[in-house]
Amino acid sequence: MASESAALVQKLWNYCNVLRDDGVSYGDYVEQLTYLLFLKMADEHRKPPFNKPSTIPDEYSWEALASKEGDALEIHYRHTLETLGKASGLLGVIFRKSQNKIQDPAKLRRLVELIGKETWVGLDMDVKGEIYEGLLQKNAEDTKSGAGQYFTPRALIQAMVEVTVPQPCQTIADPACGTGGFFLAERDYLVKTYQLDREQSVFLKEETFHGTEIVDSAARLCAMNLYLHGIGSDKSPVDVADSLLSEPKKHYDLVLTNPPFGKKSSYTVINGDGKVEKDKQTYERDDFWATTSNKQLNFLQHVRSMLKINGKAAVVVPDNVLFEGGAGETIRRKLLSECDVHTLLRLPTGIFYAQGVKANVIFFERKPGREEPWTDTLWIYDLRTNKHFTLKESPLSLDDLKDFIECYNPKNRYERKEKERFKPYKYEDLIKRDKVSLDIFWIKDESLEDTENLPEPDIIAGEIAENLQTAIEQFAEIYESLSKG
Repeated sequence: MASESAALVQKLWNYCNVLRDDGVSYGDYVEQLTYLLFLKMADEHRKPPFNKPSTIPDEYSWEALASKEGDALEIHYRHTLETLGKASGLLGVIFRKSQNKIQDPAKLRRLVELIGKETWVGLDMDVKGEIYEGLLQKNAEDTKSGAGQYFTPRALIQAMVEVTVPQPCQTIADPACGTGGFFLAERDYLVKTYQLDREQSVFLKEETFHGTEIVDSAARLCAMNLYLHGIGSDKSPVDVADSLLSEPKKHYDLVLTNPPFGKKSSYTVINGDGKVEKDKQTYERDDFWATTSNKQLNFLQHVRSMLKINGKAAVVVPDNVLFEGGAGETIRRKLLSECDVHTLLRLPTGIFYAQGVKANVIFFERKPGREEPWTDTLWIYDLRTNKHFTLKESPLSLDDLKDFIECYNPKNRYERKEKERFKPYKYEDLIKRDKVSLDIFWIKDESLEDTENLPEPDIIAGEIAENLQTAIEQFAEIYESLSKG
């Protein structure tokens, strides 16, 4: 299976190299593949043995497209994308704001033929998924495209899924779903762990997942990724929207997410002189504990609001969420009091496509209101100190997270054992710390003493750049607060 999908990924990817000479980027290529794949699969579904009605009008079907050549093909393809982009449901998400990026009709024809040779619906679901995931990973590895920001390391996703133990017929959400990595890992876990009956299988396909993604292209890839894995039908499991704008309409059993990096939320405005300005965005919401322009602090508050009572969450957050004062301190106090914040995983650098990022995963459960704080003990696992990873030479693997999974003890997290990298901290001690900082470490950093074993220069440079950026943002905030006061 792996060799079959790898060969097809290679075949599709080789053709991308031909198109790059015409200025078609990796991201553009994957998008064009998405449009054509969807049209081809919809065509296969409407024929025997499936005989399913199609939401695609006949004049914009795969057959109508494949019958054309030359300029007529290019013109028809452009009209197809424009028309389907105005549709509702899954069709609208896949084709929303779609454009033809392959201007040479002969090369477009070659791609149509390449996809037309395969019977996609006949391929095993996991093979189709592997092919598309392979293309998404290649796209993420192209650092120039910036697509890596939507790609969370698969080993980290798998570990987060394993310890949160999804159950059949639970509702699962991701308010920054990117290309759908968490959903696919959760789907695989459910399919492999449980013998799903018909009712559970239908729930998995139609009701389990709900994602929100602010970027059209990422939402498109997510919807297609899920579709290839048998998730969703005419109704899209992905909405294109800003998650933070309003209170959630529904509540969920499980939320796993890696919100986008970068601290500030901003939007573009045109001033009275017609000049473009960027304005910092804060979200005034009744369900938020504090108003801030820090995007990650807002996502953390939003995730808590999304959960059902006793719902579980695992959120990737940068270090500043653990120690920032002001709104950060308010949010940490509230989170520790009103939720059971039981586990923190300190992640190593070098595992994300954004260089120098220092991140963590915070695990908590939403609880009903009461006087006493819900957090009793926060267990912290340090996977950062004296650990060095790179994306190519030494990538993070699931084996690197096995000890964390064992320490977490997903079968009964109330029975845990302290280890060198796994330490418990009581609520009473956390609340006394300066600004209720959760930025806690205890292992001796060998690199501070052993200059022969320093990280690679690009890792050091990335960390310096990240620290400088954080410092600049903090100075800017101080300046703004002083100028306002």
